[in-house]
Amino acid sequence: MTIPAEIPSYLQVVALPRECGPVLVPSAYEDENGHMNIRHYFDLEAQAIAEVFDRMGITDDYRATRGQGFFTAEHHIRYYAEVHVGDRVSVHARLVARSDKVVHAMAFLVDDTTERLASTLEVTATHVDLTSRRVVPFADDVAEAVDRELARTDVDWPAPVCGAMGIRARA
Repeated sequence: MTIPAEIPSYLQVVALPRECGPVLVPSAYEDENGHMNIRHYFDLEAQAIAEVFDRMGITDDYRATRGQGFFTAEHHIRYYAEVHVGDRVSVHARLVARSDKVVHAMAFLVDDTTERLASTLEVTATHVDLTSRRVVPFADDVAEAVDRELARTDVDWPAPVCGAMGIRARA
């Protein structure tokens, strides 16, 4: 499989914070095609993004005390290389952008055994009031935490976004 030039290399990705792993892929993850089933890519990548949100303070305590949290508005998963039983995988993450109510994030699942980027999960998450179920702006402290995370994962290569989602400006 040829990987397009805009896809980051293994070394570029592993320079990002590791949020999940390493995980040794068990036989229970294998599907009928002889590689890791899609649900496990998604679970591992979603777990990594949840770790980032936790670090930004969007925790169970935040939801309980402020009555706010994140809802995933969109997600897009891409596969670049197969992962097999016995491979060791890790997931790294970065924030791509934010508005006053939305975060655009990516998780990068790498196969540490083959040293290849295997998959990306791209997510837009909206900040919501859990009572009204409506999108609300970040409080100042949350906006600052998001900005710290953006700075923490700022790298010199463009995120391989799908182009169909992201932060949208209102007309």
